[in-house]
Amino acid sequence: MGLWELFVVAVGLSADAFAVSICKGLSLGKIQKKHCIIIGLYFGGFQALMPAIGYLLGVGFQSLIANIDHWIAFVLLSIIGFNMIKESCGENEKMDESFSLRAMLPLAVATSIDALAVGVTFAFLKVSIIPAVSFIGVITFLLSGFGLLVGNKFGCRYKSKAELAGGIILIVMGFKILLEHIGVLG
Repeated sequence: MGLWELFVVAVGLSADAFAVSICKGLSLGKIQKKHCIIIGLYFGGFQALMPAIGYLLGVGFQSLIANIDHWIAFVLLSIIGFNMIKESCGENEKMDESFSLRAMLPLAVATSIDALAVGVTFAFLKVSIIPAVSFIGVITFLLSGFGLLVGNKFGCRYKSKAELAGGIILIVMGFKILLEHIGVLG
């Protein structure tokens, strides 16, 4: 997986965190730099941690499912993508303005569950995991902080668009992996 592909996956994975950050920004009166750093650390940290865990799980099972790993990657990315698209059509929920552990931990876990499945996919694709999860974490950190600012400025109107775009990106990446494996793409 090249840098461009990893960037596309990172942006797709961070779409949920970006969308939640937008709504979190809407709930705040005045944003301080520390808010951007806190939200970035929570979301970026979990977006880096979850694929690392998924990778370890995938490596453990890789020899058992090597013949169908491309199908698993395709199915996982497609399911995650379609779920994000479905969520983009849902109702906007009210966001708590707190940045406490109790408020942020469930959001960080919920927005990074899909990254766990992507980590499994990374094991099948033999992706170099340390640079990959670091890159995903940094991209998510930056987009989460930016989302907080956007939400505070413009409101929740971009939340569904971010989730829709992230879902489409992950589905396209799943198709690309499948087409490369069956020989249609390079």
